[in-house]
Amino acid sequence: MPPKRDYYEVLGLQRGAGEEDIRKAYRRLARKYHPDLNPGDKAAEERFKTLQEAYDVLNDPKKRKMYDQYGFYSDQVPGGGGPFEQRGPHMDFGGFDFGDIFGTPRGGGPRPGPGMGGAGMGEEGFKFGDLFGQFFGRQRGGARQQPEAGTNLEYALNVDFWRSVKGTQVRLNIQRQDACASCRGSGSAGGNRIICPNCNGSGNVTQQAGAMRFNLSCPRCEGAGQLRDVCPACQGEGRITTMEPVEVRLPPGVQSGDRLRVAGKGNAGLRGGAPGDLYITVRVDPHPFFRREGDDIHISVPVTVWEAALGTKIEVPTVDGRAILKIPQGTQNNQKFRLREKGVHNARKNTRGDQIVEVQVQAPKAADERTRAILRELAHLHPEDPRADLWSKV
Repeated sequence: MPPKRDYYEVLGLQRGAGEEDIRKAYRRLARKYHPDLNPGDKAAEERFKTLQEAYDVLNDPKKRKMYDQYGFYSDQVPGGGGPFEQRGPHMDFGGFDFGDIFGTPRGGGPRPGPGMGGAGMGEEGFKFGDLFGQFFGRQRGGARQQPEAGTNLEYALNVDFWRSVKGTQVRLNIQRQDACASCRGSGSAGGNRIICPNCNGSGNVTQQAGAMRFNLSCPRCEGAGQLRDVCPACQGEGRITTMEPVEVRLPPGVQSGDRLRVAGKGNAGLRGGAPGDLYITVRVDPHPFFRREGDDIHISVPVTVWEAALGTKIEVPTVDGRAILKIPQGTQNNQKFRLREKGVHNARKNTRGDQIVEVQVQAPKAADERTRAILRELAHLHPEDPRADLWSKV
């Protein structure tokens, strides 16, 4: 028997490769060596059969575990350690005595009970059902290709402060996988499929091993039951990568970290599967003097000493324009005032925040003698020490 190539080597992978890596490697090589794409090329056909064999084993967790443990030849199988050759969708049982597995060894000896399994089988012994459950656990027709939903897309969007407060409509150019227009997502030229002659459209084939018969996935159509002429536009994928303009409405009050969903604008599905969604994460640029906390707007406003001392009315900016704020007599530095419902309108909650105004008292510049004289007179009229209580707390 000619030596077998390592299944990982066939797919160009290292041992320990992930499930997604195995699928990607198989799809890439299958497209290259598929018999329908290489008519009359016997070498490509044999290569494709080898790929199919390797994929059938490595893509099945139970088969892969057994292959990683025993490989192509195993002395661990009870009953004499003969060759146990694994051939993808079917098995070569030459030199292997099924009577040993069923518990009727050559010579009419007793059936093996617990603890009588072959080397390396453990205390519970070897069970026929365990072995064939791993290799032929695929149910009838289970390999048929089903519609596969498309994946979601993520997009980060920077918006300025005013557009986040007022809401806006933005136009984005999104790179996504869309259904191929040439084949209408079928992956085949003209959108037509033909019945697989190898399985007559059932997706399954029967393999005979002595007196045993197994129903397995058809290697030609990969269980689909149909063959297709590969679409040249999408190379049989059924999807093409395209840049698509997408109109997105940002509601009033959107803020950094908000995640907006645009249904159906993710990647297109396979074989008629539903498309994924587009998710947009918003990042709001800071404003020079407005600061947002939740739906409240914070702002610092300077006032003079006499405005703070005597009280007054001042104009302050808000997201809606100018508003009047009353400064009461004796206002202190860093004192805060609230303007009700002058903050951000939250469209989703149908509520509105407030504006918080923090007063910053600014001392006058004593640039001339007249100003200095007035300030000295003011100090004489108010000799109290504003730091008197400071020392009692130290």
